[in-house]
Amino acid sequence: MKARIIAVIALIAVLVAPLAAINAQGGKTIVDIAIENGNFTTLVTALQLAGLVDTLKGAGPFTVFAPTDEAFAKVPGYVVDYVTKPENKDLLVRILTYHVLPGKALAADAMNLVGKTAKTVEGGEVAFNMVGNDLKINSAKIVATDIEASNGVIHVIDSVILPEITLPEVNPAAVKGNIISAGSSTVFPLTRAVADLFRAEGFADNVEVASIGTGAGFERFCKAGETDISNASRRIRASERADCEAIGRTPQLEFFVAIDALAVVVSVENKFVDNLTLEQLAAIFSGEVKTWNQVNPSWPAEEIKLFSPGTDSGTFDYFVEVIFKRDSTKLLNANPQLSEDDNVLVEGVSGSPNAIGYFGYAYALPNAARVRPVAINGVEPNFSTAESGAYPLARPLFIYTTPAIMQEKPQVAAFVNFYLQNLDKVLGTEPGKVAYFPVSSDALNLSKLAWLAGAGE
Repeated sequence: MKARIIAVIALIAVLVAPLAAINAQGGKTIVDIAIENGNFTTLVTALQLAGLVDTLKGAGPFTVFAPTDEAFAKVPGYVVDYVTKPENKDLLVRILTYHVLPGKALAADAMNLVGKTAKTVEGGEVAFNMVGNDLKINSAKIVATDIEASNGVIHVIDSVILPEITLPEVNPAAVKGNIISAGSSTVFPLTRAVADLFRAEGFADNVEVASIGTGAGFERFCKAGETDISNASRRIRASERADCEAIGRTPQLEFFVAIDALAVVVSVENKFVDNLTLEQLAAIFSGEVKTWNQVNPSWPAEEIKLFSPGTDSGTFDYFVEVIFKRDSTKLLNANPQLSEDDNVLVEGVSGSPNAIGYFGYAYALPNAARVRPVAINGVEPNFSTAESGAYPLARPLFIYTTPAIMQEKPQVAAFVNFYLQNLDKVLGTEPGKVAYFPVSSDALNLSKLAWLAGAGE
């Protein structure tokens, strides 16, 4: 581990040497360097709004993990607008000072911090880890290091990191009014589990959760305008945003609620397939190969039976995007058995040792006596490989609503709030939980900020 960290630090140093050489000029503070560099205009503006410019021009020393303009661009505009309101200055100060460590810590110090945490000026803690060859602080990759200033040092990161965001407490028994959600079959078990917990803790009205596929869910949300929450196993598309805006549903608040390791599965009776490459998956699901021995000569000369989610499914969209670069005709021309119901797919795959299909991990794990996931590119789907992105078919899961819906229907705001605060109770691989993986603390705190922005809190 130590040798790998040294190698990564050395590589980063080579890549950013010209940047450091230009900026590491005597007498220039962290703020001076950020202004002159030109890649930190959003950060500088935020520091000005928070009244922190003079602080970071002070004696220090400070270690600043500086998000670039591209990093800030990943933050939804409604969140930026919310945290930069004058009345939310204290929150902006918290976020910015969470990016600052007291003292001067150079990249070499990372050898002592990997696998550990460090206390920030804000008071919260950040975690340092190696993910593959990437050195990370929380979920952000450190892309440049050791830009020295007269009062400390700057390390450049590729995303904004966030301190713990607190939402108001929810008492489900005091919440009144019905809630309608629809969309992804993959997100369905998670939203249903949250709805069950919401009712168990006292909510007496109805929470409708319909499993109709991501695309169909956005149809009901953005065209018909008849649902309060849209469940999605992919991000909303520009065309769907346009549909929402046409009926006044803007902005669409995005809440990243879990990570799915999309499982490619075979029957437990299949004793020969244990690993497939992405290229082999493409050949199988395009119909380029028809029998298993065409994939691997040592496998049986039996016809491959294909099972796939239907075309309204975000799972279908995601699989096609990764495997076929969005060309769905390749998969459809192979004439797989299609269904929007993942339980139907489980039935189909488990019914033949020559079948193969794919669906969310939450359907694979409870059916482990009938189907088993196959490693992809030698990586098995599990918590660590999904969260790190090492598993090639890991993907984010979302729910969507709007500020207008949350403010006109307090029960929707309360349910989304409850959803975000209780994910740890419903996610996991233990019996009775939904077998998806939790998002990073940064992603969860960003969703909490989205809630605050939408609720107008």
